[in-house]
Amino acid sequence: MHVQRPRGTSDILPGSVERWQELERVAREVFARYGYREIRTPVFEHTEVFERGVGETTDIVQKEMYTFTDRAGRSVTLRPEGTAGVIRAFVENKLYGQTGVAKLYYIGPMFRYEKPQKGRERQFHQYGCEVLGSDGPAIDAEVIALNVDTLTNFGLRGLVVELNSVGCPDCRPRHRERMLEALRPYAAELCDDCRSRLEKNPLRIFDCKRGCPAVLERAGAPTVLKSLCEACETHLSGVRAHLDALGVPYVINERLVRGLDYYTRTAWEVTSAGFGTVGGGGRYNRLVAELGGPDVPGIGFAVGMERAILLRQEQAGQDGAADRQAGLDVFVAVADSSAELPAARLLQALRQVGLVADRDYQGRGLKAQFKLADRMRARYAAVLGESEVTRGVVTVKDLTTGAQTELPVDRAAAELARVAGQSSGERKEQA
Repeated sequence: MHVQRPRGTSDILPGSVERWQELERVAREVFARYGYREIRTPVFEHTEVFERGVGETTDIVQKEMYTFTDRAGRSVTLRPEGTAGVIRAFVENKLYGQTGVAKLYYIGPMFRYEKPQKGRERQFHQYGCEVLGSDGPAIDAEVIALNVDTLTNFGLRGLVVELNSVGCPDCRPRHRERMLEALRPYAAELCDDCRSRLEKNPLRIFDCKRGCPAVLERAGAPTVLKSLCEACETHLSGVRAHLDALGVPYVINERLVRGLDYYTRTAWEVTSAGFGTVGGGGRYNRLVAELGGPDVPGIGFAVGMERAILLRQEQAGQDGAADRQAGLDVFVAVADSSAELPAARLLQALRQVGLVADRDYQGRGLKAQFKLADRMRARYAAVLGESEVTRGVVTVKDLTTGAQTELPVDRAAAELARVAGQSSGERKEQA
């Protein structure tokens, strides 16, 4: 039987996983600079967490969740997004009583049953953050800046922040009535999903991926921005002022709504021309209370990691440059059987001083070992044979310049650590 991976999933193999590790490293470093701490939640939750948290009128809840009944008859769901689980953990563990503002981030897999396409799998990965405890525009701007900084530090260019406000419980009802008045005469032209949304949550029609945005145009449907209450207008002005102060460029997109029901006020997406959305987020001032906690405001974003990596590859290709895979610091070459144990000791010593080191384990000849060292992109080869073992030395060859020297075997690891560190610094300066 030929076993294959499930449709909509991917194997992330050596040669590709290094880009994932780099993105994770960059995200963690930038989150730390902004004072965020990591949280890890289960990959499945009780289904009601997402029904109440994400919203029953969303495509995610209605069509895309992986929901099943466990052996005790309980309905559980693989997480389709990160926010609802983080809020559940925030409430259940009473994190709201520990600090004034909780700044949390997460990295991990999500699951949605939808048609697999480039950059969008059924098991996909996101990193994101949630800030709980502040409803001021300053934190909105910080989170948007953080969203952009993680991506630019990963090497992405040409990113655009599209910004909007989706209002609040005070102004949304007014907008809903104006939407219904404009769209009811055009209801027959809407897709089946949007006809259902029309009475339940007409704002979601702006997020339709079919032909309904054109119907909105013909109907003259008003955007939320035209219906904002004074408090929401003031908040949006504050966000814009703080983004200007932070030097984060943005454009207003009145038709931007996010695909989740819990957003209030600030909503944004980070996009790239010709590529689409890489990440985005928004404010959710009622979600904590909806999931059984106190009335604590929140805001957050998520980045599709597949999307970010795919855009990085596309932009690298446009420059004629490729992502560089890290190589070895030292390859230990074993010339004959007398050097087996000395080579094992040297390899361990190299790793213990912090060098990336490896050797051949398939009994290749010395010439073939050097070819392997080249494929593994080793900087140095440390050669041990009967002659070196007898004299207590190791022959070290610089695989870039071809220069060769001998070092006392008991000092070789420390010396190679020093030299490798210097050459690494020189390469960084040249870059």
